[in-house]
Amino acid sequence: MRESRFLAKESGLVHRVRGGKPCKSGFLCRGVGSRDLAAVAETRAQRHILPMAILKIARMGHPVLSRIAQPVADPTAPEIRALVVDMVQTMIDANGAGLAAPQVYVPLRVVIFQAPPERAPEGMDEEESYDHTAALTVLINPEIERLGDAMEEGWEGCLSVPGLRGLVPRHSEIIYRGLGLDGEMIERRAKGFHARVVQHECDHLDGILYPQRMSDLGNLIFESEVRARIEAEAESQAEAENREQAADA
Repeated sequence: MRESRFLAKESGLVHRVRGGKPCKSGFLCRGVGSRDLAAVAETRAQRHILPMAILKIARMGHPVLSRIAQPVADPTAPEIRALVVDMVQTMIDANGAGLAAPQVYVPLRVVIFQAPPERAPEGMDEEESYDHTAALTVLINPEIERLGDAMEEGWEGCLSVPGLRGLVPRHSEIIYRGLGLDGEMIERRAKGFHARVVQHECDHLDGILYPQRMSDLGNLIFESEVRARIEAEAESQAEAENREQAADA
C-alpha cells in the first residue's frame, strides 16, 4: 500500500455490505461466518429480558493489554457465547471493525472482526480491498500462518489507542484458522485489508498493540491530522512526478 493510504480505524463497522443479506442479528451473513452470527442471534433472543452489556474498553497502558491471553477450553460454552454477544454490542457502540477479548478486560483468545470494502484505506483498488469471505467473524483460539516474506505498510488505528494512527508493516497474505461458536474449524486465506485486520486483532491476544509493530514512531500521528498528512503526501508526490517529467523532457 502507498503510505498515503490510511486504514479506517478499528472503529467503523458497516452492518450491511454488497453481495450479502442481513441475518437476524442485523449483520451481514456469508459463508462460515453465518454460523457464528446465527448463534449470536440465538443468544440475543434468549437474553431479550436482560440488557446486553456495552463493555468498557481497556486503553494502552493497562496490564490486560500486555498479557498473553489464555486459550478457550470450550468454544460452545454459554459464557463464551454471551461474551461474544457483548463484544459485538460493544464494537457497534464504539463504531468498530474489530475487537479482541483482552480489550474488554477478558484475557481469553477470542476476536471478532469484519473487513468490508467501506473500511478499506482510501485509494485501494477493489480487488485489494474487497474480500467476500470477510463477513463478521467470530474466531476462537486463532492461529495465523504467514505466506511468504512480503510485507505491506498501512495506517492503523485501535480502540485501545484512541485518537492516534500509525504506519504499520504487516504480512501481505496469510491463512488464519480458529474455531467458531459452534466449535467447528474456520480456515480462510486473506490478503490486503482483510489480512491486516486479522493480524491486528490477533496481536491483541499476544499482548501486542500496533505501535509495537511500527518501524518508525515518527509515523505515529493524531487522528485529527490524517487529512493534512494525506494532502501533504499527495502534494509531495505530485511535485516529484512533475520534476521527473521535466527532467525527461
